[in-house]
Amino acid sequence: MTGYGQAVVAYKDKKIHAEIKSLNSKQLDLQTRIAPLYREKEMIIRQMISQALERGKTDFSLWIEKETGVDATPVNAALVENYYLQLKELSQRVGIPEPDDWMTTLMRMPDVLTRTDQEELSDEEWAAAQQAVEQAIEALVAFRRQEGAALEKKFTEKIDNIERLLAEIEPYEKQRVEKIRQRIVDGLQQIPGVEYDKNRLEQELFYYIEKLDISEEKQRLTNHLKYFRETMRDGHGQGKKLGFIAQEMGREINTTGSKSNLAEMQNLVVQMKDELEQIKEQVLNAL
Repeated sequence: MTGYGQAVVAYKDKKIHAEIKSLNSKQLDLQTRIAPLYREKEMIIRQMISQALERGKTDFSLWIEKETGVDATPVNAALVENYYLQLKELSQRVGIPEPDDWMTTLMRMPDVLTRTDQEELSDEEWAAAQQAVEQAIEALVAFRRQEGAALEKKFTEKIDNIERLLAEIEPYEKQRVEKIRQRIVDGLQQIPGVEYDKNRLEQELFYYIEKLDISEEKQRLTNHLKYFRETMRDGHGQGKKLGFIAQEMGREINTTGSKSNLAEMQNLVVQMKDELEQIKEQVLNAL
């Protein structure tokens, strides 16, 4: 869900800037900073963003850059002249000397540099601003698509690795049965004077091995891996579902590890956990 987009649209003596960036978040969390002239359109801008972005902590800015000198505050010439006449008359009437620097004195008088005009947003300028917003959103979406393609490649690599590691467990399953049996027999033989029924031992051993069987876990994990791939192919808006599937994969891998009872198998399980952890970290970036 990380992304960035910006756009600049020229309108008369202005440059309208729009910038938008997003980070990971379970819901759409939108913060806006909009120039006062366009603030009346904030709800429309929010609607444009929410329709394009489903999730993510999103910051949006819209501001104006004017040409140098265009935005200078005008001097109120009539007011300056009026101040000059009043001060000159007062000086003559009271006998106070006129100031040596009339301009400095007059420019310090109230409201001489106060802007009195109120700018209104025209339909033409709003159309230009709206274009800037749309272009910035499109740039962010394109950025997200690029990130999504990289994520898909990463996920596929990790899923392939888990499948390979799962297949490598199978040879150790057969060895495990014989090793467990031999370990129990060796333990019984080390106890002096103990006789045991071999048939009963085989029955108990069969029951013990059955409790450690991981066939169901392997089958469920295989199904989850397949479902993860299918969900990725479904495209947009599958991030939460991929997260749920990753949780189920972790459940089966953990159970496999607890039942392994063999160092070689447990080493493979640790590697699968490492691959899955990388998937969980990156799935937060998926919509």
